[in-house]
Amino acid sequence: MEAATFTSATQIPTIGLYYSSPTSLCFSDSHSLQFLRRSSHKLKPSKGFSIRASSSVEDDSVVTLLDYGAGNVRSVRNAIRFLGFDIKDVQTPEDIMNAKRLIFPGVGAFAAAMDVLNKKGMAEVLCAYIKQDRPFLGICLGLQLLFESSEENGPVKGLGLIPGVVGRFDSSNGLRVPHIGWNALQIRKDSQILDDIESRHVYFVHSYRAMPSDDNKEWISSTCNYGENFIASVRRGNVQAVQFHPEKSGDVGLSILRRFLYQKCETTKKPPVQRKASKLAKRVIACLDVRTNDNGDLVVTKGDQYDVRENTEENEVRNLGKPVELAGQYYLDGADEVSFLNITGFRDFPLGDLPMLQVLRYTSENVFVPLTVGGGIRDFTDGTGRYYSSLEVASEYFRSGADKVSIGSDAVYAAEEYLKTGVKTGKSSLEQISRVYGNQAVVVSIDPRRVYLKDPNNVKFKAIRVRNPGPNGEEYVWYQCTVNGGREGRPIGAYELAKAVEELGAGEILLNCIDSDGQGKGFDIDLIKLISDAVSIPVIASSGAGAVEHFSDVFLETNASAALAAGIFHRNEVPVQSVKEHLSKEGIEVRM
Repeated sequence: MEAATFTSATQIPTIGLYYSSPTSLCFSDSHSLQFLRRSSHKLKPSKGFSIRASSSVEDDSVVTLLDYGAGNVRSVRNAIRFLGFDIKDVQTPEDIMNAKRLIFPGVGAFAAAMDVLNKKGMAEVLCAYIKQDRPFLGICLGLQLLFESSEENGPVKGLGLIPGVVGRFDSSNGLRVPHIGWNALQIRKDSQILDDIESRHVYFVHSYRAMPSDDNKEWISSTCNYGENFIASVRRGNVQAVQFHPEKSGDVGLSILRRFLYQKCETTKKPPVQRKASKLAKRVIACLDVRTNDNGDLVVTKGDQYDVRENTEENEVRNLGKPVELAGQYYLDGADEVSFLNITGFRDFPLGDLPMLQVLRYTSENVFVPLTVGGGIRDFTDGTGRYYSSLEVASEYFRSGADKVSIGSDAVYAAEEYLKTGVKTGKSSLEQISRVYGNQAVVVSIDPRRVYLKDPNNVKFKAIRVRNPGPNGEEYVWYQCTVNGGREGRPIGAYELAKAVEELGAGEILLNCIDSDGQGKGFDIDLIKLISDAVSIPVIASSGAGAVEHFSDVFLETNASAALAAGIFHRNEVPVQSVKEHLSKEGIEVRM
């Protein structure tokens, strides 16, 4: 899926999780799913929880999962469990042939996946399983591997079941790569699992795609347009595969998985959606700043220009709720992604006991949209003297349910060194994580502040004229990057940093602004336009939202792909749904 490189299969962390929550339920419509989902938010996970609703044989409640060990497959596991199935992990080639239904949630790089399949003797068996028209669902890379070859670090030979070559999106015409976000499908033929999906958005995150041709047209069940029409799903008989992530596509994605798992169930046609999906949607992201308060409790807080303490005599940490509960509510409210920012550090905890890991694990059990976690993604030594590399930290976050990690200070230092030497060492956290997990899994968070200038030639960094002059009438600013939660300025501008981290492997930029943070006066349009015009990767606008109009302003005046807010959502001043309804009325494509 992404340009990640593995020198050996041992570099890929193995998840090795097993779950048990058997059921044989058939849902006739989305209301059953909605009820189950709403109910689950009020219940703590229970290992003994099970539902029996039919007399099906035990094997009917088991899904075989081909997990070769890269990236966040926990989301797929949680979705399968949510729908009432046990999971059997593939350990040997025989497990593939014995499967009644097989899901292959491919994550990572094409070459690495093929290397693992070949070394374990699974490639040939997987081909045989599919050729026998056995129930199969490939997800993302699980679709790409069915083709003849890929250009990703290649050419690399694939399973060769579908004619065609997997190539990279062409970014030379201004297309932002990776393709990240909620896009629409064009259904080409009866696909069974995609019934009623054409009017809805599904979640994509990839840099490589397979293209339609006369040789593979009999396989294609849907396409998607992102600069060009690419293959979004394939079907032949009982064999299906999708380029998007159903486990991250909310209720729509769960309905797709449900149709695959409950193939004998009758489904009820849903009423037509009033706002039909037609193209890539702008994303609305809910952000939760998480830290311990003075009593040691983990809470969601919000800063005013990065200050998270109340202006009271006690000067206590601002407490806006519990992270798992708030994340679940934002999912129900329609947030396209949920982002956690760990602003405490938890440096004395062994990695396996980090509180944020528990937050991710519980959240991912019931929240089926992308989860990002930031803060503390760097090398560190815990209180016992155990050293952890940034790659180990990121790997644990991915195993716990994160889809993306956000890197802040470490990325600034790496960019400074790169601009100084012109050499990509491959040793920075940014380079290591993007190399192993793909650049789509790495977000760089930039925390700049305005430095006003009367003359733009007074600094070596990119300076621009701004619409609102400075305190002494200055018409120009440069945006100085900071580290350590905005407390320390660095000799690098936001423009220079953004260009550098794109080259080092970032797949997305989260663009904050210290001056606008918590002010509720709108995003810094000048800054966001500067950065979104400078890079070819998606940019998330952050800091300053106080009204629904601020979201339409940033999407209409800049090339931002997404907009993020925190305090206005936590205090319910501006609900997520209100933002989306406003954007839709303004003619801006959103997922409803």
